[in-house]
Amino acid sequence: MISIASLTLEVADTTAAEHFYRTAFGLGAQVSLRGSEAPTTGFRGFTLSITVSRPADVNSFIDSALAAGATTLKPASKSLWGYGGVVQAPDGAIWKIATSSKKDSGPATRHIDALVLLIGAEDVKASKRFYTEHGLSVAKSFGGKYVEFATEESSPVKLGLYQRRALAKDAGVPPDGTGSHRLVLGSTAGPFTDPDGFAWEAALPATTV
Repeated sequence: MISIASLTLEVADTTAAEHFYRTAFGLGAQVSLRGSEAPTTGFRGFTLSITVSRPADVNSFIDSALAAGATTLKPASKSLWGYGGVVQAPDGAIWKIATSSKKDSGPATRHIDALVLLIGAEDVKASKRFYTEHGLSVAKSFGGKYVEFATEESSPVKLGLYQRRALAKDAGVPPDGTGSHRLVLGSTAGPFTDPDGFAWEAALPATTV
């Protein structure tokens, strides 16, 4: 099975970004950083989601992100699907922290259940076809609105496709954006560039979640 083996965020200041991600989310092996001055403006066409078990975990991660320098895009609140909020890291990446639970069953644990990359596709069906042709397997698909790909148990990141405008709305930002995505994905299927301009490179499968 082909899936994401590595996820690299391109940032202007790697030292500052490393401090933020370790302080805010405790991320280490899941996300790599690479220096880049590639021009980028507005919505970069993707969001990263941290899914957790309870609202207390959502609040804990959002509070630590804000204390480390993130800005609020959507305050944490209850929704039809659970509880969550959205913040933007100092490097510009958008992070959603969410749970399907609406009530706490205990104190915050800061345990991450899953890290999910959602790519905002202009044509979800075309992007789905491209990825399946490159070896990825579909786990769930809802027409031209949303696709979730199957992942190996060792994969540090889950991958999904969402309509670009819908994804931007969910993140609380305008859909317009130009320039680099400032994101590089690695897998045994790379290298290639997808229909929305996201770059994949060759990488060995990850051994740590």
